[in-house]
Amino acid sequence: MIRLLPFAAVALLAGCGMAPELSVDDAWVRLGAVKGRPAAAYFAVHGGPVDKTIIAITSDVSIRSEMHESMKSGGMMTMAPLASVPVPANTDVVFKPGGRHVMLFDMNPGIVPGGRPVLLTLSFSDGTRVSRKATVFAAGDPAPE
Repeated sequence: MIRLLPFAAVALLAGCGMAPELSVDDAWVRLGAVKGRPAAAYFAVHGGPVDKTIIAITSDVSIRSEMHESMKSGGMMTMAPLASVPVPANTDVVFKPGGRHVMLFDMNPGIVPGGRPVLLTLSFSDGTRVSRKATVFAAGDPAPE
């Protein structure tokens, strides 16, 4: 047992100095208000020890998806597609209503609020992929806290 103590101490100390890993959480999807209209996906990306760039986000229940950003222009809200989204090291990048989001087109009609979660997969320019399950909400439901 005494021989294992130095190895355990090294393992504990090594864990203290590790940079946080790239991660995704708080994922959710709001269905379209009208059947056949796109849904929108939201989540938070927590940057790891190095800069990354999101180049695509897909789901297991939509035919096509696009990253977009909502913005105010001339007193009106507009939306523009995004080809990529930088995720600086150790920084949070949030996709939320009224800002960045993912449009999910041609959703599987069997997806319903509170039912089976939607699997979102974020693809990064360096080949990294991160998948997270997203809770499904109806169009009129308030955003989760």
